[in-house]
Amino acid sequence: MKLCVGAEGPEDLAVWQRRFGDAPAMHVTRMWPKRETELLEGGSIYWVFKGVMLARQRILALDRVEGADGILRCGLVLDRDLVRVAAVPRRPFQGWRYLAPGDAPPDLPEGRASEEPLPPAIAAALAEMGLR
Repeated sequence: MKLCVGAEGPEDLAVWQRRFGDAPAMHVTRMWPKRETELLEGGSIYWVFKGVMLARQRILALDRVEGADGILRCGLVLDRDLVRVAAVPRRPFQGWRYLAPGDAPPDLPEGRASEEPLPPAIAAALAEMGLR
């Protein structure tokens, strides 16, 4: 999971990522992932917009990126396909968080651009019962 700061939702992220042209999108982050192998075996980055997880992108590769300050960072090379997922409220966090496969929200059906998130109390109750 990663916060998508500055974007209102998946549509804004897609517009911003157009700057990569036909190349895959890239998100540069400070830390190299500890679970690199898992990420490269079909893992995705799940984007949280304004407290709600709404989309994911498959991680294609990890590239070493040197910043202007000479510090090496991790470039997450992302599939350009932005997949909408069932809306799940998330509390603020820093950095990124790993999701267990069972905790990842399901993809929305093809053609459905959005889904309103459940109220936090209902979402928590469903999660506690193993239904969300």
